[in-house]
Amino acid sequence: METITIVGAGVAGMTAAISLAEAGARVVLFDTREAPGGRARSLDGPYRANLGPHVLYKDGAMFAWLGERALLPPIAGVPLTGLRLRWGGELHRTPPLSLIPSTLKLRGHRAPVGESFRAWAAGHTDERTAALLSSAAGVFSFHHDPGSLSAAFVWERTVRTLLTPPPAARYPRGGWQALVDLLDTRVGELGVERRYGERVTELSGITIVATEPADAARLLGEPFDVVSGHTVCVDLAVRQHRGDPFVVSDLDECGWIERFTAPDPSLAPEGEELIQAQMPVRPGESTDAAEARMNGLLDVALPDRAARTTWRRRLVMDGRTGALDLPGSTWRDRPALARGDGVFIAGDWTAAPGLLSEVAWASAVEASRAALELARAPRPSLRRAA
Repeated sequence: METITIVGAGVAGMTAAISLAEAGARVVLFDTREAPGGRARSLDGPYRANLGPHVLYKDGAMFAWLGERALLPPIAGVPLTGLRLRWGGELHRTPPLSLIPSTLKLRGHRAPVGESFRAWAAGHTDERTAALLSSAAGVFSFHHDPGSLSAAFVWERTVRTLLTPPPAARYPRGGWQALVDLLDTRVGELGVERRYGERVTELSGITIVATEPADAARLLGEPFDVVSGHTVCVDLAVRQHRGDPFVVSDLDECGWIERFTAPDPSLAPEGEELIQAQMPVRPGESTDAAEARMNGLLDVALPDRAARTTWRRRLVMDGRTGALDLPGSTWRDRPALARGDGVFIAGDWTAAPGLLSEVAWASAVEASRAALELARAPRPSLRRAA
């Protein structure tokens, strides 16, 4: 069996490396960075802020796969207190009273692929309920108008993330770097050749490209048209103050605030809290304007934060938050994993099912299966230039 090359050592790349090596394949794993993890990395202390994902979902296949291989780090559950919602410009402990019975009406319906979420929800409830539920979907879509996305896409994820008790979200203690370290250790134990700090400029033989869309497009020499989120994020460290909310869901403007040290105090020094706020950027809006709207949300949630802030970091995530499905499309309409000439792609923007990071994992498992089948079949050598 010939060696299989993987380009990119993020969650998708390391998952592919483990899957292939477990099946007996010879694998070489490349990454341009000196350390693995991609967007799953966390900062080194004292503030262990995540670059991308921050939770696993216990009800998903990825969680089970990690557990079967003893790759789950110590995890924390969701705190049962501290949930707040902004609606009508003010902070509340409960949603509008009309939202609860209206939402329950939707539980018995299967959302269609071909209709927007806002239109579908309004047709079964009312326009206000549809608008509020659309804004709540900003937490997993990072989109300025989740109501314009496919009803099937939004509703499935809304039920999993927001409407199913008890919550399935689980937080890796120590941030996602704890998961990255376990994956990388397993990659090494399986004998995968790790070539970190090396850039791949030409594809030769069977290859899985597990990078972001722009990097994959450059390597493969073909564009990828992927709809993804565009959001401005700010990580804040603040001195502890009793009564700080754990989560603020913004039902006015699709924003979100989360205090990561509520489930995992190890992410910041003693006496401090690590908080992330995000606000989707609207079409034609500058990131500074979106950040100003986000600061308005922070003013409501943490009015005294200026005097308590000890550290701050801003990130702009554009096309780096996973694929979104427009009305009439599903995950099957995203870029296909098999690209021909022995080349496959994997990542959270590809044609694979799942919620957020689960898409990267699922695409890596499937791409590995297909690459392994190809590697075991006799055929002429393959070569594809960038």
